[in-house]
Amino acid sequence: MHDVYMIDANALITPYRTYYSFDFLPEFWAEMKKHIEYGNIAILDLVKKEIEKPKKADELNIWFGSVQIKNLVRTGDQNIIDKYAEIVQYIDACGLYHTNKVLKLWDYPVADPWLISSACVNGYKLVTFEQPHPNLSQSNPTYKIKIPDIAKQFNVQTCDLFAMMRALSFKIR
Repeated sequence: MHDVYMIDANALITPYRTYYSFDFLPEFWAEMKKHIEYGNIAILDLVKKEIEKPKKADELNIWFGSVQIKNLVRTGDQNIIDKYAEIVQYIDACGLYHTNKVLKLWDYPVADPWLISSACVNGYKLVTFEQPHPNLSQSNPTYKIKIPDIAKQFNVQTCDLFAMMRALSFKIR
């Protein structure tokens, strides 16, 4: 059995906008589609909405519309809702964040806390380009919640897109 990867929207948007454009490397998108359709890559409903609802239709939006998502994770699942509440309570109580403003920034429909909740409940690895906060401490609270910092507290493994590609043996020629 192999790992299932839950992908953050930035792990699709960044390659599309930068180094893996559809005209430059269509093989990347074919591999991504294959792994989403096989169920190796899970898609959160909020990430799906984010990709499908750009300000104007673009190649990423059109491509995503053609993908048959085998492993679509819905935020309405009670176990995910319960884990989300636990994560919000942790953020509020841990002393690492200026919670009065931070929790408003992380409120629904922001996908980040739901990604962590869903990955935790389902045992998925979380794919993101976000990096941990470099100086996170109670003596230096921040306004910026980073996925890897919270994921670590809930024993959710994170990796970047390239680690996922290696693990799933993406073939790009």
